[in-house]
Amino acid sequence: VQLQASGGGLVQPGGSLRLSCEASGGDFRFFAMGWHRQAPGKQRELVAAISSGFEPHYEDSVKGRFIISRDNAEKTVYLEMNSLKPEDTAVYYCNAERANHGMNYWGKGTLVTVSS
Repeated sequence: VQLQASGGGLVQPGGSLRLSCEASGGDFRFFAMGWHRQAPGKQRELVAAISSGFEPHYEDSVKGRFIISRDNAEKTVYLEMNSLKPEDTAVYYCNAERANHGMNYWGKGTLVTVSS
């Protein structure tokens, strides 16, 4: 499975961005998809995930601001980010996992910078 993330960029505080991650190879429907981020000097952390059954999960600091969704026909997972804060600045990584099959894949990151 190959994952291609896009949509990062520079945005002012309070602004919005939408990240996309398109998958190729594998059967996308059966993967849980996630967005993780890594800020400078910090460990990578899970931001949001969506199960194969479309159940979302959010890290506390992004609840109410970020929305994760998936389009199985397009083999794409999205992360809509609203009310962005400087502390959201990080490289965002897409992840695909089928834990019960021992499958875990990562895409290259896309940089999100929130700054005035």
